[in-house]
Amino acid sequence: MRAEALQKKVEETVLDSYEAMYRLAYTYVRNEEDALDIVQESVYKAIKHSASVKQETYIKTWLWRIVMNTALDFIRKNQKEVAVEDFYEAGREDSYQDFDTIEALEILDEKEKAVVVLRFFEDQKLSEIGKILNENTNTVKTILYRSLKKLKLKLAEGGLSYEG
Repeated sequence: MRAEALQKKVEETVLDSYEAMYRLAYTYVRNEEDALDIVQESVYKAIKHSASVKQETYIKTWLWRIVMNTALDFIRKNQKEVAVEDFYEAGREDSYQDFDTIEALEILDEKEKAVVVLRFFEDQKLSEIGKILNENTNTVKTILYRSLKKLKLKLAEGGLSYEG
């Protein structure tokens, strides 16, 4: 019965987090169809392995990790980059409106990108990000500050100004 209850809880969490899972996957692949494929594969993995969840309170953290790992696996397999212009041509609006910032994320390594996306796009607490990435909170803070400094330099370099 415990496995069935865990699977039901995982399914509920997936339904509640579906859009956020898509946004996270999208920040990695920057392509709507690929992001949807990653989410679909992540959902499959989560439901298939729901019995491996140790504590019910960690389901969401576990789910984020699956999405991130699935996205990274996808990138490694495909080794392709999708231009922002391709997204514009799709005629679809996404929740992330600031394309300059999204494009600037490309200068960050995988862990830095994950920290920034989870903190600012998905509004996760530093302690939660630490659990997702298997890092302590102080390390997450250091990664976040280093990443923000890189982004600030990149955005300034491009002559972009967000001051009104």
